[in-house]
Amino acid sequence: MPRLTSLRRAALSLFAGLLLSLSAATAWSADLPKIRIGWIAAPGQLVAIMFDPPGVAKHRGVTYEWEAIHFQASPNQITSLASGDLDIATLGYSSVTLAIENAKLSDLRIIADEFQNGAKGYFSTQFSVLEDSPIKKIEDLKGKVVATNGIGAGVHILMAGGLAKHGLLDKRDYSTIEVSFANMRAVLADRKADLVTNTLPFVYQPEMQAIARPLFDANEAFQAVPLSFFTARTGYIEKNRAALTDMLEDYVRTIRWYMDPANHKAAVEIVSKFFKLPPENFDSWLFTAKDWYRNRDAIPDFDAMQAAINGQRDLGFIKSSPDIKKFADLSMVKEAAARIK
Repeated sequence: MPRLTSLRRAALSLFAGLLLSLSAATAWSADLPKIRIGWIAAPGQLVAIMFDPPGVAKHRGVTYEWEAIHFQASPNQITSLASGDLDIATLGYSSVTLAIENAKLSDLRIIADEFQNGAKGYFSTQFSVLEDSPIKKIEDLKGKVVATNGIGAGVHILMAGGLAKHGLLDKRDYSTIEVSFANMRAVLADRKADLVTNTLPFVYQPEMQAIARPLFDANEAFQAVPLSFFTARTGYIEKNRAALTDMLEDYVRTIRWYMDPANHKAAVEIVSKFFKLPPENFDSWLFTAKDWYRNRDAIPDFDAMQAAINGQRDLGFIKSSPDIKKFADLSMVKEAAARIK
């Protein structure tokens, strides 16, 4: 009996210790800064699959916690950022100006890059017509119907810019309808639009390639347009600078893992599992030159961004174009990239 009592006491002591450790760990985790970040579309945006590669999240659960929140469009992210319900908004050249000028978020800062459209040697969004369409050049779109995902969206401005360079203006020379990216093929096949926006990952789907041919791409309007980057407000940055730097270190490590050809098969498996589609849908283009361009250090191209914003103003989508470099804080991402050898 004494031996049983001794064993029982030891077991109870061990159990109590485990409970104490668990309680402490839970309390510690609850005290970590929680970074709430918005995203719209994968795999261009890596937010939804950021922690799937093995070994990239060195700091998650140690110095910060993470919540990825899906949005249908950038304006919804701006609203949530303004109300304090979102910590990082993933915006593009067309929406960052709305946040600064319309939402009056003068304290907004660009803290890291995600991907660019049309960088030299990389994918540029296509604007496609039916394979048998009589439309052979941009001027042939006069009096026709074109489809975009949203009026004022980044790719819509790229499309409008390309048409404007050939003397065609919306409402005067052609009509624009809004269609989700996933439904572009159906709208084109049904001839409800003469030209559709054909972007990743839909542009490479066999069903789309069977009926469509590109008339022009986004480089007709602007070169190397930043379509997505991380933004946060200065108050949040100053309060959570250390945690954000650790998160950005994990993010840079994620970018490099996905872009490494040695990880291509595993990367394709992650994305195909996320979309619940066969790996063959992604294998030939994902994280290659047929994909968006991603800077390995997550550093934005501000000259390209400024040129696109100026073009947005010239097309009449915004009244003025802010000096975008004044709305940047790259100190954290530069430190994060420097840590990785």
